[in-house]
Amino acid sequence: MITTLPSGLWAALDPGRHKCGLVLADAAGERILAAGVLPPVACWDHLQRWQQQGPVAALVLGDGTGSQPWVQRVATLPLPVIPVPEAGSTLAARQRFWQLEPARGWRRLLPERMRLPPRDYDDVVAQLMLERHLGRRLHRDGSAWLRSEPGP
Repeated sequence: MITTLPSGLWAALDPGRHKCGLVLADAAGERILAAGVLPPVACWDHLQRWQQQGPVAALVLGDGTGSQPWVQRVATLPLPVIPVPEAGSTLAARQRFWQLEPARGWRRLLPERMRLPPRDYDDVVAQLMLERHLGRRLHRDGSAWLRSEPGP
């Protein structure tokens, strides 16, 4: 947990070989500005773009499977990288998913422990890692979804 915030935006990455969870939070560490589950190349593109537009104050990087290539890759960016443990993050993210996106339709009838999210939720894992590092929950609405291709 941190006591003072560096200036700039916060990014968090749940690294993977085929898909990554990525989030961007405001400088105050209170609100998610962008989130998505992306292929590694698109994830890298977003990180570079954010750093150019930013600055990004720090990148919180999960230390689980697939993190080693990312450690080397993000070392080329001029920002601090904060490794965080991913242990237990998948199960915690599944619970948090249903808080961020409440069940609808027939899924509401199932007990939460039996529900599987209807989409990949690596972005929620990244958000949880950032929240754990900052020591607080971040607000998130549905308008912050990232796409793997740049928009018009």
